[in-house]
Amino acid sequence: MSVTTRLGRPGLRLSLGVAGAAVAWVALYWVNEPFWTWLIGEAARLDLESRLGSGVWFFFYDTVKIALLLTGIIFVVTVLRSFMSVERTRALLGGKREGVGNVLAALLGIVTPFCSCSAVPAFIGFVAAGVPLGVTMSFLIASPLINEVAIALLLGLFGPGPTLLYVAAGVSIAIVAGWVIGRLRLERWVEPFVFETRLRGQVLDSTAHLTWPDRVQLGIDEVGTILRKIWPYLLVGIGLGAVIHGWAPENFFAAYAGRDNPFAVLIAVVVGVPLYSNAAGVLPLVDALHDKGLPMGTLLAFMMATVALSLPEMILLRRVLKPKLIATFVAVVAAGIIAVGYLFNAVLPV
Repeated sequence: MSVTTRLGRPGLRLSLGVAGAAVAWVALYWVNEPFWTWLIGEAARLDLESRLGSGVWFFFYDTVKIALLLTGIIFVVTVLRSFMSVERTRALLGGKREGVGNVLAALLGIVTPFCSCSAVPAFIGFVAAGVPLGVTMSFLIASPLINEVAIALLLGLFGPGPTLLYVAAGVSIAIVAGWVIGRLRLERWVEPFVFETRLRGQVLDSTAHLTWPDRVQLGIDEVGTILRKIWPYLLVGIGLGAVIHGWAPENFFAAYAGRDNPFAVLIAVVVGVPLYSNAAGVLPLVDALHDKGLPMGTLLAFMMATVALSLPEMILLRRVLKPKLIATFVAVVAAGIIAVGYLFNAVLPV
């Protein structure tokens, strides 16, 4: 049986289209750096060693690089995630005990589509399905913390080593924080109506009957949705990074937030918790600060605090959690992030 017969002409055209897009993506990523070096350094005749030339080059190069990384990785991750729905995750976690449940919830949080806007319905659905509070919290921590945007940007900016460490740290924080919250038995600080909610009828898996073209279209749609949502943060973050890259003195930030300051990680977390941003806005800034000598542990702690403890998600969760539980949630997760920051500073080179 030929390939055309097995796939059908529409399926074959789709597969060839995806392959062609992948080749174009690799080519664009490969020529990005030399193109901007030529355009700004030779065509525009700006000195790339000067503050202006260095800042302009950083802005355009990083904008295209990050846009390409986001496009490619969001598409791939969305297609993979189309095999795992929130409904299926909830079914897998239903009735699981703490401990094993926390580990499973944190791992499923990585591969399950989720955003802060769905925090409340996800929380109600999990608890109503019999998922323990601590296990539910592990999922709610891991899913936004270890998302495709953060992974794409970390991989492109810092390489696989720091990215794997970030993922491992994020999973560890989600497991431990969820387990601690579960051990504290804080169900009394959940709004009563949550426990009165009952799921009726059979839960339908929204991904069960998706075809290959459906999954590809989901990936394309998700790329457009996320890029439209985050591009203001992305440009602001890259713009700030360009200013720091071109104009900030070489050792300015390292003098105040370097390894010699024992409070640097703590300050980074305190600053990051109330900051209204996301990985797309924070990581270009993190990249520029790293170039100026700030240690990786301090920077990743700042990023984790910003992404995992976002103000919009806390406001949404107030509908189902009482203020005492939200405060406990923030304190436990922040303590985990601080510990990870100091650990990374101890074991990672600058």
